[in-house]
Amino acid sequence: MEIKHNELSFQLMVEATPTALIVVNNYGKIAYLNNFSEKLFLYKKNELIGQDIGILIPQNKSSNHPAYIKEFFVNPKSRQMGENRELYALKKNGVTFPVEIGLNPLVTVDGTLVLAAIIDISDRKKADEQFRLVVESAPNAMIMVDNRGLIIMINKQTELLFGYSRDELIGQKMELLVPDRFKENHSNHRTSFYKKPTSRAMGAGRDLFALKKDGIEIPIEIGLNLIPKKDSQFVLASIIDITERKKNEEAFKEYTKSIEHKNQELEQFTYIASHDLSEPLNSIQGLISLIMDDEENNIDENLIVKLNFMDQSVTRMKELIKGLLDYARLGKNVESVEVDFNLLVKNVLSDLESSIKKHEANIIVENLPKIKAYELEIHLLFQNLISNAIKYRNSTIPPKIHISAKHVNNLWQFAIRDNGIGIPLDQKDKIFLLFQRLHARNEYSGVGIGLAHCKKIVELHNGNIWADSEVGKGSIFYFTLAVK
Repeated sequence: MEIKHNELSFQLMVEATPTALIVVNNYGKIAYLNNFSEKLFLYKKNELIGQDIGILIPQNKSSNHPAYIKEFFVNPKSRQMGENRELYALKKNGVTFPVEIGLNPLVTVDGTLVLAAIIDISDRKKADEQFRLVVESAPNAMIMVDNRGLIIMINKQTELLFGYSRDELIGQKMELLVPDRFKENHSNHRTSFYKKPTSRAMGAGRDLFALKKDGIEIPIEIGLNLIPKKDSQFVLASIIDITERKKNEEAFKEYTKSIEHKNQELEQFTYIASHDLSEPLNSIQGLISLIMDDEENNIDENLIVKLNFMDQSVTRMKELIKGLLDYARLGKNVESVEVDFNLLVKNVLSDLESSIKKHEANIIVENLPKIKAYELEIHLLFQNLISNAIKYRNSTIPPKIHISAKHVNNLWQFAIRDNGIGIPLDQKDKIFLLFQRLHARNEYSGVGIGLAHCKKIVELHNGNIWADSEVGKGSIFYFTLAVK
């Protein structure tokens, strides 16, 4: 009774399994199959029991099958059938489909049998084929590697990039494409990746290189993506040749160095030329003053007017030269310190006290931050912007100036708002250039350097400066300073 009970239990378990199960004897004859096998192969049980298992194998795959059965029964053990081979089965209606088959020996009183568990992998095959097509159509070289570092799939772009054919790469170690000086550590990097596998860029912060078949090294970028498959994990590497980008980056670096060098030369020239020009101008102005003092009673009024005009012109020239000298010195030998902007603006307003009182300016300062900056340059920045807000005032009402700041992302954004004459829309992009004047000298004094100073100071702090304005209603000057 125990044997019958065991046989009954076995039959119940086999029938309840949602997998096609077929029992085959050592002659290759079907001894038993479950209900799921009927659904899969479209046969009734009585149509298959006693038949050769070859009835379920496509004709072009069946010639070697008797030898495989004989081989199994020589050494019967649980294993996967047809490892590294594609297996196909045949339905009653003549349709073939891909399968996976697990073989398990069954020892019975009638001898050893084999239990074949058959899984239809058509859907998986379709998914694999779609995946293969996606990889094949990718614009970058794509290489799939297993956890041993063996290449199991590549696309056409890989062949074009590295110069190897598909057959030359499949089954090879990934190190084939790695320059000799990096091979030693490559396997360690792979082991490290599998310990904590995540989709990411490979070699962040390092320059990566690959080796082509012809021995040429190329700079590359690699993206790693984990691909779960069956009971294993694979890595799909997307490889981009960045040779042209590297060339462009190097060219840009050289160009930037050249520009920086020329800027340094220009600033040095500006400094020297401005300094050398100051001396003769001082002499001219001194001579004018001497003539007017010594010959005061002997000079007619027409000549006095001309001398005064010359003196004013020389004064403007000296102011211009001083502005150029100050501009050239900006950012030279400076060190950033923590600046209390409330105290700094208070000092600026103290410097401008006479102008503020004269024009009855109302200045409101909100609470400002403490950040690291170049203190003298920032002092000049606020002095220029506040002076301009007072200078370019509306003649009918006293100047009203509002100073504020707010934190935006990783920057401090400052705003200086006034109720002055405003800036025409077509001039907003020009006001920060050197020597740009929007008004005649007899209307507003100045040499057109102040806002250029402001722009350079802000850029020294990795920031930007811009203005919003409406003619007749006032302006808002914004600038940002990086948080250091």
